Amino acid sequence: MNHVKENWIALYTLLRREIMRFLRIWGQTILPPMITMILYFIIFGNLMGRRIGAVNGIEYIQFIAPGLIMMSIITNSYGNVVASFFSAKFMHNIEEMLVSPMPDTFIIWGFILGGVARGMLVGILVTILALLFTHLPMPHPTITLLVALLTSVLFSLAGLLNGLFAKKMDDINIIPTFILTPLTYFAGVFYSIQLLPSFWQQASYVNPIVYMVNAFRYGMLGEAEIHVGAALLIMFSLTVILYVWVHLLFKKGFGIRT
Repeated sequence: MNHVKENWIALYTLLRREIMRFLRIWGQTILPPMITMILYFIIFGNLMGRRIGAVNGIEYIQFIAPGLIMMSIITNSYGNVVASFFSAKFMHNIEEMLVSPMPDTFIIWGFILGGVARGMLVGILVTILALLFTHLPMPHPTITLLVALLTSVLFSLAGLLNGLFAKKMDDINIIPTFILTPLTYFAGVFYSIQLLPSFWQQASYVNPIVYMVNAFRYGMLGEAEIHVGAALLIMFSLTVILYVWVHLLFKKGFGIRT
């Protein structure tokens, strides 16, 4: 019983460290995404939105708001974990956790929950900013919260996976630059995928972020171009797959034991 209690204390300590880490440098972790989103709302929402008009019967700035919030959750959840975990590897802090009685599962969830904390915090702040520019009725709050949490956990796992494979600092920038950013911009954040030619519409369904953006937009606006049940199933399945993969790598000591 005491051993179980000690594990939970260790998890709490790791999570607290992760949260304090990104709060301590809030000027680098919290402020920049908020400024970026303000610029998106002003340039794309207000200036371009007036010329574009409505998308699927929704005012353009209102249409892009859920996607922009989702972008902030994705990038901050991912970025927090990959940076923190790689730093722990580089400074050999991870070795102290590995030789401790703390199970791998608790170490994994400590980093994941740290990423979720930052992703959700920035997501909430960006949502508040969005409400200064447009109205978000949120007819399905439960789905909104579930999609946000699932997305945050999924990309926290992806960041941890990147951190395990990374051997040098440049390796943690390759995935966000060449994979994550293109997938996000082509996920229907700024446009309806129904406007695309048939081939590109079908190609969009391969992009997992399309499902996240649409499910989140459904929760906030009641509008989606993809079946929400299918989107949630895909998100949950990807989360399980990544978690199993990360757990197996931890068990083998891949990227963390020399």
